[in-house]
Amino acid sequence: MVCEVRPGLRPRVAAPPARAGDKWHLDEVFIKINSEQKYLWRAVDQDGTVLDILVQNRRDTAAAKRFFRRLLKNMGAVPRVIVTDRLRSYGAAHREILFTAEHRQSKYLNNRVENSHQPTRQRERAMKGFRSVGAAQRFLPAFSGISPHFRPRRHLMTAPGYRAEMAIRFAIWDQATGRPASA
Repeated sequence: MVCEVRPGLRPRVAAPPARAGDKWHLDEVFIKINSEQKYLWRAVDQDGTVLDILVQNRRDTAAAKRFFRRLLKNMGAVPRVIVTDRLRSYGAAHREILFTAEHRQSKYLNNRVENSHQPTRQRERAMKGFRSVGAAQRFLPAFSGISPHFRPRRHLMTAPGYRAEMAIRFAIWDQATGRPASA
């Protein structure tokens, strides 16, 4: 991680560009912003790394195309496989934009991205919702990059291993944010 120090402000942590896997899971979910229904589009690779997040007003083919174009522009690579639910907008956008990728549609294959919505939902409840689309669009990509740092794969670790791993992660976080080390 590279830490840029700006006078009078907290340091900005610049993560290296993500290397996306070749299998992308795409999904959209409803969110309320100022009591209006919006759609949060999310792309996750096979390892659970969030590739991109986009908040939009609609859930139609044009919105799916916009999300696909943004995803391709940000990632710079075309996936081998995309996995979506059965929303027809994905099929139409796939035929026009990601036609070289294999398209798998199933409500069961897409659990990886469905589960990646959970931390966002928890944070949304804690914040008592988002106040604007811009605020949500700025917050969610940053949160999706930071959140996994504090959520190690606990089921694969012993208790002492987990405690040691979390101590290391908090030390890295303290160094990146410029805070004094936690006691």
